[in-house]
Amino acid sequence: MLKSTQNFHPIFFILIATIFEVSGDAIVRMAIYKHTGLIRIGLMLLGMILLFVYGFSLNLAPVGFGQVVGLYIATLFIVWQFINFIAFQTTPTLPTLIGGLFIVTGGIIVTFYKN
Repeated sequence: MLKSTQNFHPIFFILIATIFEVSGDAIVRMAIYKHTGLIRIGLMLLGMILLFVYGFSLNLAPVGFGQVVGLYIATLFIVWQFINFIAFQTTPTLPTLIGGLFIVTGGIIVTFYKN
């Protein structure tokens, strides 16, 4: 673990990681379905870089990988819906919101419940 990463709260790394993951995935999706030629290749490369930064930043979090998963999944759901709205102008449906409530609740339980 890098010593300098211990000065940051794990949520910082989780939030950065989810933003990069969802943005990278959205860009790859746009490249596949909306573009061709050099623009497609450029977007694929950009998406690849963002997905690498996601994995790198998540693993910089100063906690064990198993400890970070609950909060990460909850944060991922929220960021995913936000990016989905921004990139694809899609609002979440009622089933998505209800399911998301379970995801976020589960993430909170996994992260903060102590035996």
